[in-house]
Amino acid sequence: MKPRAVLDTNVYVSAILFGGKPGEVFLLAKDEKIDLFVSTAILAELATKLTDKFHWPAERVSVVIKEIGETATIVRPQKRIKAVPGDESDNRILECVVHARAEYIVSGDQQRLLPLKNYNGIEIISPARFLKRISKP
Repeated sequence: MKPRAVLDTNVYVSAILFGGKPGEVFLLAKDEKIDLFVSTAILAELATKLTDKFHWPAERVSVVIKEIGETATIVRPQKRIKAVPGDESDNRILECVVHARAEYIVSGDQQRLLPLKNYNGIEIISPARFLKRISKP
């Protein structure tokens, strides 16, 4: 069975802009080596970040969102989670991972998500650690 993961928005941004370990994680999903899940809320947050923070034109954002949508399974969580105070976007990540029954949240969020280490048995892990973990036989 393939590992099931949800990527934090910051991992998508890093993968798109810089490649590196976050890019390698996304490529695993493109190569169907992991099952990747994303929610419409995560895609909306990513689109907003690329537009507002990085000043990407709508057409370019649309291409990226479409590629992610074709690579990941889009889920629509029904249950709201309020486990991370002060950051609703992190709660959207948790909602997605719970709804998808994924095993991993891959995040670069040193402030809120990574310090949690896990949420209800779901491992919260950096891109580098995720790559090491799934490459072990």
